[in-house]
Amino acid sequence: MDNLRPLLWLSLAFVLFLMWQAWNQDYRTPTTPETAADRVMDEDPQARPEDVPDAPRVADEERDAAAEPGREIQPVQAPDRRQVTVRTDTFEILIDTRGGTLLRADLLEYPQDLQDDPLVPVRLFDHRLRGYVAQSGLTHDRMNDQPAEGRAPSHHSLYEVDRTRFELSEGQDTLEVPLRWTSADGAIEVVKTYTFTRGSHLIDVNYQVRNQSDTTWSGRQYRQLRHGPTPDRESWWLYTFTGTAHYDGSYQRERFESLAQDPIQTRIQGGWVAMIQHYFVSAWIPGDEEVNSLYARSVAGEVGEEYLIGLHSEAEQIPAGGTGEFATRLWVGPKLQAELSEIAQGLELTVDYGIFTFLSKPLFWLLDKIHAVVGNWGWAIVILTILIKLAFYKLSATSYRSMARMRKVAPKLQALKERYKDDKQRMNQALMDLYKKEKINPLGGCLPILVQIPVFIALYWVLLESVELRQAPWWLWIQDLSSRDPYFILPILMGVSMFVQYKLNPPPMDPVQQKIFMALPFVFTVFFAFFPAGLVLYWFTNNLFSIAQQWYITRKIESGEDPDKQKS
Repeated sequence: MDNLRPLLWLSLAFVLFLMWQAWNQDYRTPTTPETAADRVMDEDPQARPEDVPDAPRVADEERDAAAEPGREIQPVQAPDRRQVTVRTDTFEILIDTRGGTLLRADLLEYPQDLQDDPLVPVRLFDHRLRGYVAQSGLTHDRMNDQPAEGRAPSHHSLYEVDRTRFELSEGQDTLEVPLRWTSADGAIEVVKTYTFTRGSHLIDVNYQVRNQSDTTWSGRQYRQLRHGPTPDRESWWLYTFTGTAHYDGSYQRERFESLAQDPIQTRIQGGWVAMIQHYFVSAWIPGDEEVNSLYARSVAGEVGEEYLIGLHSEAEQIPAGGTGEFATRLWVGPKLQAELSEIAQGLELTVDYGIFTFLSKPLFWLLDKIHAVVGNWGWAIVILTILIKLAFYKLSATSYRSMARMRKVAPKLQALKERYKDDKQRMNQALMDLYKKEKINPLGGCLPILVQIPVFIALYWVLLESVELRQAPWWLWIQDLSSRDPYFILPILMGVSMFVQYKLNPPPMDPVQQKIFMALPFVFTVFFAFFPAGLVLYWFTNNLFSIAQQWYITRKIESGEDPDKQKS
């Protein structure tokens, strides 16, 4: 046991170090170069794959500019090109009338930083800093002698809009933002409507197509998410994932960098495509029965490689004089597991708990149920810790009895070490005889650590990934359980509790091991100083109840009340 315990503690310390590096890296403020204020989204949504016909083309003015070296590409400036502001109780969104692209999305219920400026909301879509936008449009399948271009509005087409500001009024549950487009010959009319719902981050997108020509119109809808380059990471170990994801019966995700070498092109029924990042996600969600071509790849952007993922539907035909519709949904918001699971199958998997998902999910479920009763995530963590301690009470009791017996016979162990210091074989045999006589399990003291490590890591990911705990207050100075303790009070208390545990444990016979054990509380205090306060709260609460249980058992055994010996 004396050899295993330091190894276990050092292993846990190494895991904590990796987690600290990951957490510290995730909370750094990203610095991404700013692009042009009115960037040109000029990549075809299908990049002309052979099995996806009629990708929308770049306007002639942009194509001519691109052909001239040294000439900057500028967007087609029409006199009535405008940007539309939409405000609801959950969003402030900026829509470009060119393509109806969502250029910016502020999540009004989620402050960027509670301490520095609580009035600044999280900005998910951001066309200026990150090139992160949601694009959608229609493509036309050429039939008979119809012209190939200008028969469907892509994300390059210019829409008309009645006004430039829409706001959800008091007592109003839904808000519709209609954008209108008409082909050059006036034969095809399209109304693209965004519908926002009070209290929801789900946006309905609907196209109503009116075919006033004398021939059948055939077309498809596409929708895609586009993201600019992200800052380079300095380390390869654990960190919160940022990239693309999709669901085709199984959850799959791809780092942006991998799309440059391995673009994706497949067909799916139902499912969804998404851009995911820490706490937040955007996702295009088709109908359950809808069949789409899924594509994901890197494209050339103004500041380097950019990345997109999208869906391209099968063709629908609208007869002459008839009308037709295309519909889809867009989630723009936090990774709220309960809501995501109701919207689409597998969408809740964007909350990624890593390899310990099998532990993290039930832990979050239990934590959520406790929170529903107590109404405070901090106290929910305390109660969850108590429940975990109760679940492992007997295992811990067995371990603490073994450690208490080791503590009681420590003088005998030291005497054996002095007697057989020159004969290691005889000393080991004498130690085993003593362990057998005193009913000591040399490995018993390792069990609590072995049990706590996976639970600790699983809870770490719950606190790091669950947006429900983001900026959640606990008590007094702890106003954000997902951030570090601003005054380092909890980490210091946790370090003190670890030192008390060290004093309750049997002292190692090896002086080197004694120094290691003495230093560990200070090392762990430094690690935990930068960890989320909720995780430190869990560990501190766990230590308090462990100390109480261990002290009670140790006092009983040292006073001669050893139940195992009384039975024998």
